Amino acid sequence: MAPKTPFGASTTVDATATQALSRFDLDFAGNTLREVTVDGVRARAVRAGDELVVTPARPIPRGTAFTVRVGYTADPARQRHRGDAIADYGWVPTPDGTVLYPQPDGAKMVFPVNDHPSLRAPYTFHITTPPGLGAVANGRLVERVRRPDGRVRWTYDSEHPVAAQLVQLAIGKFTSVESTGPHGLPLRDVVPDRLIAGTKAYRSLTPAHLTWLEQRLGPYPFRRYGILVADTDLPVALETQSLSVLPRADLLGDRIGAERNLVHELVHQWTGDSVAVRRWSDLWLSEGHARFYERLYSAGHGGESFESVMRTAYEQHDQWRRDDGAPAEPKADGHLFKQMRYDGSALILYALWEKVGEKTFEKIERSWVTTYQGRAADTHDFVALASEVAGRDLSAFLTPWLYGGHTPPMPGHPDWHQEPVRG
Repeated sequence: MAPKTPFGASTTVDATATQALSRFDLDFAGNTLREVTVDGVRARAVRAGDELVVTPARPIPRGTAFTVRVGYTADPARQRHRGDAIADYGWVPTPDGTVLYPQPDGAKMVFPVNDHPSLRAPYTFHITTPPGLGAVANGRLVERVRRPDGRVRWTYDSEHPVAAQLVQLAIGKFTSVESTGPHGLPLRDVVPDRLIAGTKAYRSLTPAHLTWLEQRLGPYPFRRYGILVADTDLPVALETQSLSVLPRADLLGDRIGAERNLVHELVHQWTGDSVAVRRWSDLWLSEGHARFYERLYSAGHGGESFESVMRTAYEQHDQWRRDDGAPAEPKADGHLFKQMRYDGSALILYALWEKVGEKTFEKIERSWVTTYQGRAADTHDFVALASEVAGRDLSAFLTPWLYGGHTPPMPGHPDWHQEPVRG
């Protein structure tokens, strides 16, 4: 497969009807549709915007298991725009293949799915590559079979249910570099051949990062971990489940910047991947945690002091509220991944840390990732759990931070002030 060549693909969905269905929808925005079947019988399928509306030959009774198969032509060259800047997502080409950037809703550019952050399912990936190219996906390599014509069929099992925005499937000329982390955790880095040596120093830090995070968040929640080095100019890292994507520039630059990004995506395996957000307005729980621990780690390993970066975030917080909405109430303009969801949301956790003290905060955090491991949770759940662990109702404290129009005073720092809001 050349990086810009369309190819035949199919997706099979095993589902159970939670209500009687005369028709149903799948999110499916890209690609050329060929055929849709339900339980092996051809079904009527029409496009309606980014939806694929499927009408089976016979209605599906409530409680019935059924199988949908969608055949289509996948096109890894497709690109989408977000806002006023070009932001490739879905299929993202590399010099010899492709990687996936499905967040937030690019999965539907790649395969038919129910593309919502709270919904996840187990995946099995079957990928056939021409001679000289490899394939990798979330989870464990189950089988690798070389065919008489030289093509190779790769089968991966996700091992855990995955949300669509966290699916990874990459094709290219790369090597799988295997090692072990804490407690014998299998580590697998997938690296373009020409970048193996240049990225080794920073990739080798993963065991130390895991150890540091396990001391704060508890055991790593999946069966393996690794880094997929993306040979692309797209300056975006992504927490695809059990195999984080890091662009090559992140691993060829300065150490402090590299470690911040490595730790950020690793934190997401606990918060965002294992503990999923229930709706996009809860994104602060995912990105806020990742940025909080990224900054905390960096402060202890040569980076800017933790208090200093939190104070800077505090000074800008009213401006971010005006521009991007409150942390748990983003503006309805389609632009989720703004500064408020990162440093602005990490500041909420810092305020909680200052309010309840470090020991209680650590208990809240470990309880959060333990209680909701493998589940979706929302802002209300976090406030309720924090209150329970702290032994006092924290809703009156956290609500203004999460939803208010102005940033509250920072506990323990009466000298911190907001900069004037512009515009």
